[in-house]
Amino acid sequence: MGRTLVALACGLVFGAGLAISGMTDPARVLGFLDVAGAWDPTLIFVMGAGLAVTSVGTAWARREDGPWLGGRFAWPTRSDLDARLVGGAVLFGIGWGLVGLCPGPALASLVRGSTSVFVFVAAMFAAVLAHRIATRGAEGS
Repeated sequence: MGRTLVALACGLVFGAGLAISGMTDPARVLGFLDVAGAWDPTLIFVMGAGLAVTSVGTAWARREDGPWLGGRFAWPTRSDLDARLVGGAVLFGIGWGLVGLCPGPALASLVRGSTSVFVFVAAMFAAVLAHRIATRGAEGS
């Protein structure tokens, strides 16, 4: 139960950060991607702050023996680029560029009650489910 509450608290802080920074507004994200038009550089500062916090947190965590709530850290073991990684990144980028939402901001945006956000999140979950069904047994997990 403690781990679930900590995960919930982390998710709420993340969602609040996205909302406060304006990253739940697809128009702001699309403005960042419009480098040839009315470019909005706000997202660079949000990404920079996230990178700084993550860098400090990762350096700190690497010095620890394990997570505070038990278990073990799941550090990446691969550093190669394969077709699945590149293909997934391309699909993510296309989706992000078309609608201005990615999974985190989309989930945080659900509180607005926007029909288009609900449709996006439903489509996102349907795609995840379809991928899991299509690759069942192929990934060894």
